[in-house]
Amino acid sequence: MEKWRRLLLVLVLFLAFFSARSQSFIGVNYGQVADNLPPPSATASLLQSTTISKLRLYGADPAIIRSLSGTNISLVLGVPNADIPSLASDPSAAASWAAANVLPYVPATSISLVAVGNEALDSGDAALASQLLPAMRNLGSAVAASGVKVSTVHTMTVLAHSEPPSSGAFRPELSADLTGILGFLRDTGSPFMINPYPFFAYRSDPRPETLAFCLFQPNPGRFDAGSKLMYTNMFDAQVDAVRSALDGLGFPGVEIVVAETGWPYRGDPDEVGTTVENARAFTGNLVAHLRSLVGTPLMPGRSVDTYIFALYDEDLKPGPASERFFGLYRADQTMNYDAGLVKSASSSYTSPSPPAATTGSTPPAATTGRCVPGATPHTSADGGPTQPEEQCHSPDAVGSRAAVGADRLFFLSVALTLLL
Repeated sequence: MEKWRRLLLVLVLFLAFFSARSQSFIGVNYGQVADNLPPPSATASLLQSTTISKLRLYGADPAIIRSLSGTNISLVLGVPNADIPSLASDPSAAASWAAANVLPYVPATSISLVAVGNEALDSGDAALASQLLPAMRNLGSAVAASGVKVSTVHTMTVLAHSEPPSSGAFRPELSADLTGILGFLRDTGSPFMINPYPFFAYRSDPRPETLAFCLFQPNPGRFDAGSKLMYTNMFDAQVDAVRSALDGLGFPGVEIVVAETGWPYRGDPDEVGTTVENARAFTGNLVAHLRSLVGTPLMPGRSVDTYIFALYDEDLKPGPASERFFGLYRADQTMNYDAGLVKSASSSYTSPSPPAATTGSTPPAATTGRCVPGATPHTSADGGPTQPEEQCHSPDAVGSRAAVGADRLFFLSVALTLLL
């Protein structure tokens, strides 16, 4: 009996310790279109106080890279779209970029990947799109010895179809470019990076039931007749639409990374859904969903690496007001809302209680787009969204999924108490 008591105690302590550790699949985007951001050292300290384990930059700021040395926070660096032509045409330019921005910092700073360009295939520049793969190849060769991967980031508008998820397919006019890029990703073991935003899907269809679906709140679900799967949230539907598109093009082995997703907590009067309550519900419930390890209906039992947009508000971002209010934190490092990311055993497996569906401003007339769910109506090269038998994958509500870890801890604690 004494042996079992000790075993249970070890399990309880292990779960408590694990719940406070960083989560390898949760990252955040660090946009810098602002004039009031804290120094890199302060940002490094802030990140270490959270369960965020990955940071994506839209460039390669040396001060930020150095500040994360020895922190075990993994970095994704970015190559601006403007640099793609030179990297594509000149391998020595790619070697110089790697020598300046990657090789001096590894392995002291963990750099996992370099994203060449941001949403370049949707830039409207055909020449840039054609130069993307050569640039990726040249940079891939330049960083190969360091173990750093190379990829690029896309918007959901690379899809021609995404609803239902089983019909996910890439736009025919992008097939040639994407086939080459995906071949490179497959051969190098690099991920396909995509920016799904349930917020934009809701903006295109601002009904209360759509809001609940986008916020991981209780809803009737959406049945996919093609796969016989039930979807209970927009995030899973968008990710699985991408999975279907990749499989359909012949690349089932290429993994998906969510490079951006988020929800603004403030916007212009005519921007529907931009409230603190909705932002907290989306981000908190997304974090809980990822921690549950439930996965998606097409990819159950594992969580996709996901980078939340964004770490800080960016006061100089152009466009509608919402563009400046995606931050988890203000520039003074106070939280805009609690998404359950602060390191603590009590908060790690819980999320903000899902509030009642809040629509914010008066919804505009619904619009249609090429790729709903998940259309990104506008993009920003400098980072961010300036943009029959039923097999049912339908856990009740994300709150109960998030409580899985806490429930296990509670159960073991009760068992230990009874045994003692």
